[in-house]
Amino acid sequence: MTTLTTELRTFYEARQQQIPAEIREVMRRAGQELAESGQADRALTVGDKAPHFSLPSATGQTLSLDALLAEGPVVLTFYRGAWCPYCNIALRSLQQHHDAITARGARLVAVSPQIPDESLTLTEKHDLAFDVLSDIGSDTAKQYGLAFDLPDDLAAVYDKLGFDLQRVNAGHPRTLPLPATYVIDRDGVIRWAFVNTDYTTRAEPDDILATLDVLN
Repeated sequence: MTTLTTELRTFYEARQQQIPAEIREVMRRAGQELAESGQADRALTVGDKAPHFSLPSATGQTLSLDALLAEGPVVLTFYRGAWCPYCNIALRSLQQHHDAITARGARLVAVSPQIPDESLTLTEKHDLAFDVLSDIGSDTAKQYGLAFDLPDDLAAVYDKLGFDLQRVNAGHPRTLPLPATYVIDRDGVIRWAFVNTDYTTRAEPDDILATLDVLN
């Protein structure tokens, strides 16, 4: 069975051949600077209390962490947006494991800085059965220590590629979350964490399931 890591790596290698060298260099430099910033080390991790949030879903509901935890553990994943192909691959992989997650009594929710309309389009395109929440301005991502601002040259590249983050992020085009996934127990304590400055890497669903098995 192909792991998510293998799928992401295969896509990355194919993608690199399609991107002009000067753009690859801007992306490489920005990635290195973010890695060296220590941002990932400042993010919340195992043993920390998960900050509470109340965010709108793609379907117009408002979901709070308190309400979710009342039903059981929560798998909380932060992604950059529907414009990010690595995010889409990761979300599709989570969808493939959604039944296994819910069978363990947990609730899966995804959070991005995009407006609800964008989340709804994403949900319908990939037939996602879990809630996709909008964290406009990345206030929740900031509480988890995940929010960062794009450097000028990378923001310009994203504009050139037509991502239109000004629109999809409702006037907050520069602020994005690090890719991160948390397993939060019913007491609101983070029991497992994946945080990485490299947007081409994501949490393995099997690791999430293994953590949920320990909680049960």
